[in-house]
Amino acid sequence: MATFTQSDDLRGAEFVEADLHGARFVESDLSGVVMRGVDVGKADIDAPWLPNGESFFRVNGIDVIPYVEAELDRRFPGRELRRAGDPDGLREAWAALERTWAATVDRAATMPAGTVDVSVDGEWSFAQTLRHLVRATDMWLGRGIRELEQPFHPIGQADSASKDEDTSQPTTTEPSYAEVLEVRAGRVAMVRDFLTTVTPDTLAEARKNPHASDYPETVLSCLHVILEEEWEHHRYAVRDLDTIEARG
Repeated sequence: MATFTQSDDLRGAEFVEADLHGARFVESDLSGVVMRGVDVGKADIDAPWLPNGESFFRVNGIDVIPYVEAELDRRFPGRELRRAGDPDGLREAWAALERTWAATVDRAATMPAGTVDVSVDGEWSFAQTLRHLVRATDMWLGRGIRELEQPFHPIGQADSASKDEDTSQPTTTEPSYAEVLEVRAGRVAMVRDFLTTVTPDTLAEARKNPHASDYPETVLSCLHVILEEEWEHHRYAVRDLDTIEARG
């Protein structure tokens, strides 16, 4: 099978009567792609950045983003609160998220031993997903909001392609699941405690984007990133647990 990587410039390419049956696109930029008269039966698209307010995704002339968003909110009660803009709304949003994740962690605990370490189609395992959320909290609460120089716990799972300046020492051995749960619980409590006393004035305070300091953020926008990270990765985790369960 041919493999096209970041070094291959396919921008603006035209595919005419091309057979892309079974092709897989991972972390690829397909924005602005135009497809006409195509067979997309059984296509499976995951694009977490669709609902950014500036894009559309049309199928047969209809923007499907609102329908997708409404269905995701129906499937995951509490997700609709992730863009809350005031302290009470944010506290409610985080409480709903905590309940959702607690139920999912309990579900994983009832599945066969080793389930939390299973990777589906090369994606992060359940344990690795929780480790990534530790990293996300450290990034957006620790570095972004609290402006700590070194907020990162070594157990955190960074993106393989991450270029973040991180002076922490990442763990050199795979941590136990119990360790992951303990550190994750601490980070969840850290966000909860921050929200307990947050005020409207604090939410409006300016901050720097922890990935790119030239880009302005606010405390509120940093919290929204945390909520988006949590809900998107919860969706991935549930999707993969469903797959593992179906495979028996």
